[in-house]
Amino acid sequence: MVRAMKTVDSWLNSIVISRRHMTGAGCNVSPLWGYPPCYTPRQPSVLKLLHRGSESSVEMHVLLLKEPREGGSGPDPYIKELASRGHNATLIPVLSFTFVSLNTLSDKLFQPEQHGGLIFTSPRAVEAVKMCLEDDERTEQWNMDIKDKWNAKSIYVVGKATATLGEDANILPLLFPCGSIKREVLPTALRENGVSLDTLMVYQTAPHPDLEKNLKNHFTEQGVPDSIAFFSPSGVKFCLETVRRLSGEQLMQIKFAAIGPTTAEAMTAEGLSVSCSADKPTAEHLAAGIAKALQ
Repeated sequence: MVRAMKTVDSWLNSIVISRRHMTGAGCNVSPLWGYPPCYTPRQPSVLKLLHRGSESSVEMHVLLLKEPREGGSGPDPYIKELASRGHNATLIPVLSFTFVSLNTLSDKLFQPEQHGGLIFTSPRAVEAVKMCLEDDERTEQWNMDIKDKWNAKSIYVVGKATATLGEDANILPLLFPCGSIKREVLPTALRENGVSLDTLMVYQTAPHPDLEKNLKNHFTEQGVPDSIAFFSPSGVKFCLETVRRLSGEQLMQIKFAAIGPTTAEAMTAEGLSVSCSADKPTAEHLAAGIAKALQ
């Protein structure tokens, strides 16, 4: 665990947080097919069918089971990076989010004296905080008084080490806004280091409402992908049964990729053979791993 942002302004203005699987919204994805604007559906070529997996120069089809890029415009960076390596990628959104308990979160945010700091493990939690400050009256109060009080405390985001958080442990608990699906690794590690948490669920995670339909349409239109990349344990949970059913006997031919070790563990636990796991959770590292697996 590392302190990645020094002031309240910085973490409110930046939704992009270091994490194992990140996900969000912002890319204009067709609600029917789940393809980003830069992608044109087409049937697998005869060349691809004849040389599947035998020549690295042949364009392979990669299915990305992730949320669209957060903010900005243009193609998703994972699609762009794979295209630069000669592979055709399609993105299908996997998750949907519903915010809850925002009144409770707002009350806690406006009582900074009750907590020793803040800890974030997802951009959704940051978004929940921003939503609490949208009211004009609360925003004025925040800027006049509350913000400086939080700036005097520690604000943490997920990093490589958790033990260092114990070194800054405060008697007061850290406020931990989180989602409905969270692993206990972080809370356990913090307890072992003498750090208490005030955990509050501020959003619920569910499958994207069009997930199964988009997967069926995609497999019908494009056939079985050469590679499928998962970006979270939740994505594995929500997608795998449908992927198995649609792939049939060709499932064993798919090169499965993971954005990181946590997702890879979830895939292995479900009996999947993980062909590659990104060294770092970036488009460049995942694309490099997939390209190597597809050679």
